[in-house]
Amino acid sequence: MRNFLLLLFASCALAQPIASIHAGVPTGADLTARRAAFRHALEVAERRPLAEFPAAARVFADHPLAPYLDYAALRRQTDRISAQTIKDFLDAHPDLPVAAALRDQALRALARREDWSGFRTLYAGSADPELRCADLLSRRTPAPDAAWLDAALALWQSGRSQPDRCNAVFDVLRQRALLTPERTRERIALAAQEHNLGLMRYLARSLPAAQAKQVNGHADFLASPSIARAAGWPNDAQSRQIALLGVIRLAKSDPSAAEILLEALKKPLSFDAAQLGQARNQIALWSAASYLPESARRFAAVPPGAWDERLHEWHFREALARGDETTALAAIAAMPEEQHSQSRWRYFEARLRERAGDAAGRDLFGELSAEPSYYGFLAAERIGTPNALCPRDATGDEATLARALQARPGFVRAMELYAIGRVGWARREWDALKGSLPPEERRVAVALAEAAGWHDRGPFTLNAGEDLGYYRLRFPLPHKRQIRREARKYGLDPAWVLALIRAESAWAPDARSHADARGLMQLLPSTAQQEARRRGLPYPGDSGLFDAKANLRLGIAHLATMLEQHGGQPFLATAAYNAGPAPVARWLTQRPVSDVDLWIETIPYRETREYVARILAFATIYDWRLREDSAPIALRALGKAVPDSGRRGFACPVHLPAEAP
Repeated sequence: MRNFLLLLFASCALAQPIASIHAGVPTGADLTARRAAFRHALEVAERRPLAEFPAAARVFADHPLAPYLDYAALRRQTDRISAQTIKDFLDAHPDLPVAAALRDQALRALARREDWSGFRTLYAGSADPELRCADLLSRRTPAPDAAWLDAALALWQSGRSQPDRCNAVFDVLRQRALLTPERTRERIALAAQEHNLGLMRYLARSLPAAQAKQVNGHADFLASPSIARAAGWPNDAQSRQIALLGVIRLAKSDPSAAEILLEALKKPLSFDAAQLGQARNQIALWSAASYLPESARRFAAVPPGAWDERLHEWHFREALARGDETTALAAIAAMPEEQHSQSRWRYFEARLRERAGDAAGRDLFGELSAEPSYYGFLAAERIGTPNALCPRDATGDEATLARALQARPGFVRAMELYAIGRVGWARREWDALKGSLPPEERRVAVALAEAAGWHDRGPFTLNAGEDLGYYRLRFPLPHKRQIRREARKYGLDPAWVLALIRAESAWAPDARSHADARGLMQLLPSTAQQEARRRGLPYPGDSGLFDAKANLRLGIAHLATMLEQHGGQPFLATAAYNAGPAPVARWLTQRPVSDVDLWIETIPYRETREYVARILAFATIYDWRLREDSAPIALRALGKAVPDSGRRGFACPVHLPAEAP
């Protein structure tokens, strides 16, 4: 299908008139020829003197992206133009995804200059506290009605610090004597739950001195829970709640100290059974997550009603880590049915039964092996059956579907925005459109995007239901030559490299994490610079890490370094790529590797544990994409060479479950 769509995209979508959008729209070929000029017009709208804008925009009045020129010009003027001008634009383009962002930007500007009439013109409701407070200020009268006061009180009753604009709203409540000490104490309790100690102390200022002293003492306790800080507290509900929050918070960093604190406070403060259960749940959980020697005893102290799914899974994991497989099996058996039926726990039940010589383990593997997932692939390996995979390809009339897409303004705008390098706007258009597309049309849209070089649309679009079966679209192969070349240079498995890229960025070259990891392989600038020095490679600059070729060159080199530092074992290198080498070294000291699949499950960091499993599953899929068979996960994880005779095939079970990587 991809080759056909490449041809179709080049010949049909770009050469035939898109007449069904509206009269006068230029042909696709015209759009291509005018891209450089359109980029210039966009630069005028965004950065050049606005006196030049009318002439620049007039040339593109018939262009599908003409509204974006107006949008770009308007958003640089929201501090001074009228609300009616913005409203006219919004009314003219109600389906433009960036319209909501323009409305919010304009509302904030109108609120700053206290143009409340203009604010009312544009306001259409919001979940943003700042805009909700501005809305109330725009409707403030000498005598606010009951609905106004109720809305203001709803904003007050939050454990989070509200924007400064809300202070004027809260002043109205104070003037009307509605912020009573009781309401202030209620908000302090909410702030305590959010661990917003600054807000607790701020609110305490309005309370009588004795109460303020008590609140500040509570904040001190939450900052550093100890028996001494709770000395002399009255035996009341407020003391119990603060003490419980402190015990739970302390349990995350020091379960032993939390246990001592709980024992010291439970009688003086008269904790009830539910509170004791909640505290003991957290003490046992964080004890297990640190694999402390007291974990088994602490699990035993948790009453039956205080167990939850997270505690059940850590009960299994902790027992597995210390080699108590009987307790680990019992932990799985004790899980609620919905949790017990998950692939992960069915696999480990089968695995431990197999190790115990129980023939039922093979039957469980047989059931699980029909699932195209990490645990399904592992199960198939255990019993020697092919990996389960039922790849789908589009079966409709692709030409008709493609022409239908060309009649959708949102699709045309998305593709053209991508073509001119405005990927953020393009994604907004795509996201606004994709939910409304019929399934076959949605898949052809992804194929057209892939053909145009927009490789992340499959991973971000085809992620539920029958779409999961479109593996060729969900697992694209861009930059295949470079990846193979770089992988060969360092002796890496190309399927592993592809899988890691798919997990890190889903093939979005502009991906950027909260930690500032950048590009296809999510490299931190410091890591990339270090790798460049180590390998004698050019460093493209921090912004250059968004260039796919530069990112791949340094990212694959860094992955090779991780492999070298971890004994040539890809499962450890993968964990180190995600969590860093230091945690992996610590885990290996605590729990030397015996069986790889069992050791991976004991990784304390949920993100890393699931990351390693996901990449091993993705590598199996990419092996299928590259050569239609795969290396066994057990051998790939260890970096062991696999002869052709040892590679595994794929087959489609008669009844394939919906779960897929």
